[in-house]
Amino acid sequence: MSTGNNIRKYRELKNFTKEELALKARIGIQTLEAYESDEREPKLDTILKISTVLDIPASDLLENKEKNTEEMDSELKEPH
Repeated sequence: MSTGNNIRKYRELKNFTKEELALKARIGIQTLEAYESDEREPKLDTILKISTVLDIPASDLLENKEKNTEEMDSELKEPH
């Protein structure tokens, strides 16, 4: 799974709108949309900002392995 897909899936699991995530991560909405659609690849500092807002490890956004929604949901419920 791409970084953009991971950002979108975790954003949706945390019930953030694109606008909310962009505002809290201090990035532009169009920039976030470009990341989620894989038009642009976020820099590491941006990945760290997004992961902090979503309260997940940055490595979860960078992973390319396929995860289904139930696995991701159970991970979100576990304490980090």
